[in-house]
Amino acid sequence: MTTPSSGDGPRHTDSRNDFSGTSHGPVVQAAAIHGGITFHVQPAAPVGEWAVPDEIPPLTVRFRNRDRMLDLLDGSFVRDPDRASVGFAAMYGLPGVGKTTLVSRWAERGRERFPDGQIYVDFAALRGGTAGADVSEAAWCCLKSLGVDAAYIPTALADRTRLLRTRTAGKRLLVFLDNITDPSHAVALLPKGRGSVLLVASGSRLGELALDGALMMHVEPLDRESGLEVLADRCGAGAVAADPDAADEVVRLCGGLPVALHVAAARLATESRLTLAGLAAELADEPRRLAGMSLGKDRSVAAAFDLAYRELASEAARFYRLMGWYPGTAFDAGVAAVATGLDPERTADALDALTAACLLEETPDGRFRFHDLVRLHAAERAAEEEAPAERPALVRRVTLHYLALTALADRAVRLDRLRIADLGQLLADVPDPFTVPDGPAPLAWLEAEHRNILGVLRAAAREEELHTEVWQLAEAFTVLFLHHRHLGDWRESLELGAAAAAEALVPAAEARLRSLLSRPLMDLGEYEAARRELDTAEACAEVADHLVVRASVQEFSGRYWDRTDPARAMEAYRSALDLSTAAGELRGAAIASYFLGCAQDAAGDHRAALDTLRDAHEQLTAREDPRMAARVRIAIGIAHGHLGESRDAIAELSAAAEILRAEKATHYLAQALVALADILESSGSDPRDVRPHLEHALKIYEAGGSPRAEELRERLEEESGAD
Repeated sequence: MTTPSSGDGPRHTDSRNDFSGTSHGPVVQAAAIHGGITFHVQPAAPVGEWAVPDEIPPLTVRFRNRDRMLDLLDGSFVRDPDRASVGFAAMYGLPGVGKTTLVSRWAERGRERFPDGQIYVDFAALRGGTAGADVSEAAWCCLKSLGVDAAYIPTALADRTRLLRTRTAGKRLLVFLDNITDPSHAVALLPKGRGSVLLVASGSRLGELALDGALMMHVEPLDRESGLEVLADRCGAGAVAADPDAADEVVRLCGGLPVALHVAAARLATESRLTLAGLAAELADEPRRLAGMSLGKDRSVAAAFDLAYRELASEAARFYRLMGWYPGTAFDAGVAAVATGLDPERTADALDALTAACLLEETPDGRFRFHDLVRLHAAERAAEEEAPAERPALVRRVTLHYLALTALADRAVRLDRLRIADLGQLLADVPDPFTVPDGPAPLAWLEAEHRNILGVLRAAAREEELHTEVWQLAEAFTVLFLHHRHLGDWRESLELGAAAAAEALVPAAEARLRSLLSRPLMDLGEYEAARRELDTAEACAEVADHLVVRASVQEFSGRYWDRTDPARAMEAYRSALDLSTAAGELRGAAIASYFLGCAQDAAGDHRAALDTLRDAHEQLTAREDPRMAARVRIAIGIAHGHLGESRDAIAELSAAAEILRAEKATHYLAQALVALADILESSGSDPRDVRPHLEHALKIYEAGGSPRAEELRERLEEESGAD
């Protein structure tokens, strides 16, 4: 979620980029990246605070008619003990008929019905051009809206839906699933709280939902009177009254679809010489000229778009065409400038022209988007009028833009980590928006943009000349998924990147990306697929003869074998340690030592584990990595506990907790507190000394929405009962 832009144009800074992390691989040549970021991402709420979600899109035009449907919604979902506890309705109708607007109006006027918030998920954005949306990703979005920290969102869909039911119990929520195509997706996301309502909008009639209790609502095109009211709102009641026959004809030719009526009315409002009769005549003639367009049954609607398009100045018209090819779901002024090759001032002029013509909608976060039908029309115009080379050129420009910004965000999260791509030349002259005082938080920006980045990756992967840029973008993009586990998107991005690295003949990059790919595959339970990726990664790393990459692959292999074969896991971790040491990659060696020590402790070799973990802690402390060093101290404390050395265990865990508290690493702090409580309890400490640690951990887990909160709550209740 984002908040409105504070400026009218792209933000530029004079910050110097300093890249001292390790990079290996081909260099991307510098390109003109003049877009910047022209919207602000919403800052994360402080730990323990949760903002009630208010996500359903606001009305941007005056709402007309639909009174009968609004009354039907009101009457169907009144609080009644004899009715179903959760309301459920499915709306279906033509694209552009106003389903989203109808829900926006109902949500706006019934806000007091849902004191715990309104959640919005757009499945069209989740699909991003692929065959079907990931319902697991939709569940992730709902859980985030409900205040669940990304670290606590389960990986499996079944676990996510169970947690969703838990988090919605006792709440009155409105959940709106827009552009849904699969009935099963809606059922999976039903909230549980009594008085909640789930609304679904689709372009087709999802009759199966009636079997699940959904109220089926056909949203029809506007009737004559409502269509005339839309025209009167936009171009004046006097104009409609002066030529009612022509006004009737305009409504008829626009098919009663609000999106077409608004585009047509915008022309009347902005072109002083155009009359209703003239507009009706143009609309009547236009479908014949558009007969070859692939909009099919929507050709009569396309007539309104085409007439508005032909009135644009040449530069704005070309901007419209090119942005029809933009592979993301929304864009800011900076992205638009890069995509079209215009400077910021001319980009602003084009955006103004398109929004004035109602061909483009500005969103509350300062970005822009097309209605689906308008985007299709723009892409049709581009295919008809632009040279064949223009589309791949646009994809290249946008890919380089997102590669630069994603790489800067990646480095802002952590500079010191393994990277194959050498992007020094690309980033040398790019203003870094993440280093300025009011700049966006890098992970928050990546989260807000991640579906656009994935769309760009998909488009770029289809271009033979962009294999290098694709794998480099996939590598930088991974930083988001290490923190926010969108498993389906992470998997797809790495699959695209690994395939591109193979095509580009960069075995080190292919090895890196395939080893990373094992992570989401294992989280998804696809262990055989993960093993195949690791085997291929190991072969690629050997071909590359790259010590650090070989070490990284061995570390991922160790994490794979941790599940089933501790001996093989330790062998892999030792190999990773040796290779990192030989390469002089001391942080990599320390991380390998940490995993090796944990594996030794799990296998029962606690004394060896302590020696290994102390080495890891010493190296990480020397490298000024307090958070990771504190995680190692947790492992040291647990190993002492296994040896019965309670005093040492308590000292290590207490020290780790203090550091993690200072670092605001609440997820790991909770782990340390629970481990500390376990040691205190097992050593016979006073329960009054144990309880504060569990209560603090519970507070963290409750604030983050962790499923572990219930476990701790029950433990505390049992101990209270025992007292």
